[in-house]
Amino acid sequence: MAGAMSPAAIDKLLADAEAAGVGIDGAGGLLQQMMKAVLERALRVEMADHLGYEAGDPAGRGSGNSRNGSYPKTLTTVAGPVTVDVPRDRRAEFEPVIVPKGRRRLAQVDDMILSLYARGMTTRDITAHLKEVYGSEVSPALVSRITDVVADEITAWQNRPVDEVYPILYIDALSVKVRDGGRVTNKSAHLVIGVDVDGIKNVLGIWLQDAEGSKFWLNVLTQLKNRGLRDALIVCCDGLSGLPEAINTVWEKAVVQTCVTH
Repeated sequence: MAGAMSPAAIDKLLADAEAAGVGIDGAGGLLQQMMKAVLERALRVEMADHLGYEAGDPAGRGSGNSRNGSYPKTLTTVAGPVTVDVPRDRRAEFEPVIVPKGRRRLAQVDDMILSLYARGMTTRDITAHLKEVYGSEVSPALVSRITDVVADEITAWQNRPVDEVYPILYIDALSVKVRDGGRVTNKSAHLVIGVDVDGIKNVLGIWLQDAEGSKFWLNVLTQLKNRGLRDALIVCCDGLSGLPEAINTVWEKAVVQTCVTH
């Protein structure tokens, strides 16, 4: 916002809000009022583009379509619930882009829900958080539907093709918080990172597993080979149980280099 508005303009907005006794956030605050003004302005611009003429322009006479008032719509936004007036046309052909029909949340809210979910919060935790911070009513069922939309993308990423050869592979693990059976627990996420021929590091996959062993590692490396990874020159790892043997089984000529920090 600072890049789009001068500091002087921002200072004036804050001063006017303070003089009027209006808070910055919360119900009826400056942020909500600005969100409403920006959305309604964008909707009017979209309507003008849809009709092909501005409000009051004589060019619209006899065009066959015209503005037909508006209707209120309450949206869940990062600034809290905001009620906007959505314009209508007489042919009922107007399809807003910034506030699509049938939707009552802006994209930023969905992004926030996914971010909170990724941090290990349960659906009910997220619902309570949004209610407490933004005053927004979002049901646990709705949160679940939003988080489910990423499932197909995750599956596609897990099965995407990889390069035939990586000069260097790094295999390591880090501890992450994971929702499992309704509880948030710490688990080991095993990563395989490939350095391609251009020297760029790529995360080839992430696997969650409580117990490690030759069977687990053989399955991981076989998945990578089935996705196209024909060979690796050097595989750097920390000598986990069964890992060196699995590497030599899948890529016979690969050099196994134990990480110096382990």
